[in-house]
Amino acid sequence: MLFWLSEHLTHYYSGFNVFQYLTLRAILASLTALLLSLMVGPLMIRSFKLNQIGQHVRNDGPQTHLIKAGTPTMGGALILTAITVSTLLWANLANRFILITLVVMLLFGLIGWTDDYRKITKRNSKGLSAKEKYLWQSIVGLGAAISLWNTAQVPVETQLIVPFFKHIMLNLSPLMFVLIAYVVIVGTSNAVNLTDGLDGLAIMPTVLVGGALGIFAYVTGHVKFAEYLSIPYIAGVGELVVFCGAIVGAGLGFLWFNTYPAQVFMGDVGALALGAALGVIAVMVRQELVLLIMGGVFVMETISVILQVVSFKLTGRRIFRMAPLHHHFELNGWPEPRVIVRFWIITVVLVLVGLATLKIR
Repeated sequence: MLFWLSEHLTHYYSGFNVFQYLTLRAILASLTALLLSLMVGPLMIRSFKLNQIGQHVRNDGPQTHLIKAGTPTMGGALILTAITVSTLLWANLANRFILITLVVMLLFGLIGWTDDYRKITKRNSKGLSAKEKYLWQSIVGLGAAISLWNTAQVPVETQLIVPFFKHIMLNLSPLMFVLIAYVVIVGTSNAVNLTDGLDGLAIMPTVLVGGALGIFAYVTGHVKFAEYLSIPYIAGVGELVVFCGAIVGAGLGFLWFNTYPAQVFMGDVGALALGAALGVIAVMVRQELVLLIMGGVFVMETISVILQVVSFKLTGRRIFRMAPLHHHFELNGWPEPRVIVRFWIITVVLVLVGLATLKIR
C-alpha cells in the first residue's frame, strides 16, 4: 500500500521515488516486521497465558522438556501477522509472485492453526490426524504448483536449474514441474515443522535461508546481475526480496521471545507456514536444489525421522535414540542450547555454500 502511495506522490515530489527501490523497501519491510514483532509479542504472550493457550509435551520425549508444559504456543501467529502487514505495506501487491507466496503462507498457516487449536482444546499433543494435515497441505501445494505453471511467462520459469553448472537447465513437462514444485513446497513445510522442537532451533535457520533466498530473488530479477552471474533472468521475481526481508525481520523479532528458555513456541501455525513460504520462493527463483543445500538442517531432521520409521518397521530396531535428530543429541547428553547453536552454525555454513553457487558456475 505504501508502495502505491509513494508511486502516486512522485508526481508531486520526486524524492518519493526512492521508495521504488527494492533494496530500500526490503530493508523497511524487515524493520517493520521486526518492530511489529517486538511490540505485539508481549501482548500476544500475555493473552495466550490468560487464555491458557499452552504447550502440551509428548510423554515419550526427553524428560527435560516436561518443564516446558504450559508455555504459550501458537506464537507463529505473531510471525505471520508481522510478515503479512509488512508485505502489504512495502511490496507491490500487483506482483504475481508476492500474491501467490502470501496466499500459500497464510493457507498453510491456517492448516497449522487448526492443528494447534485442536491440540489445545483436546489437551494433548495430538492435533489434526496425519491424513487430514497431509490432505490439506497437498491441496494447497498442488494449487500453488499449478498456478506457477499456468502463470509462467518465459521458459526458464519451468526449467530445473542445476547448481554449480552454468548451462545445465532441464526442461520440465507440466506434470514433472507440478510434481517437483509440490514436493518442494509440502516437503519444506513439514521439514521446518519437524525441526521446530527446541527453543529457537527452527526460526534461526528459517531467517538465514529466507535471507539467502532474498538475495537469489534480487539477482534473478535484475537484468544486469543475472547476466553477470550467468543465471536466468525472471522479470518481477525480484519483488520477493521484500517478502524475504519481512521473513528476516519477523523471525528475528520472534527469536527475541523464543530464544532459550522460550517464552513462547512457534507451533504448527508458524512452522508449516514458514516452511511452505521458503519452498514456494525457492520454486519461483528456480533454486529448488540450492534450497536442499541451504536447508540442510531441515533435510537432516526429515531424513532422521524417515530412517527411524523405516528401520523400526523393517527390523524392529531404532537407528537413533529418538527422532527427529535434535532429540537424539539431547538424549546423548548435549544440553539444549548446545544442540541449537551447533545446528545454527551448520546452517550458516550451508547457506554460504548455497550462495557460492551464484559464482561457482
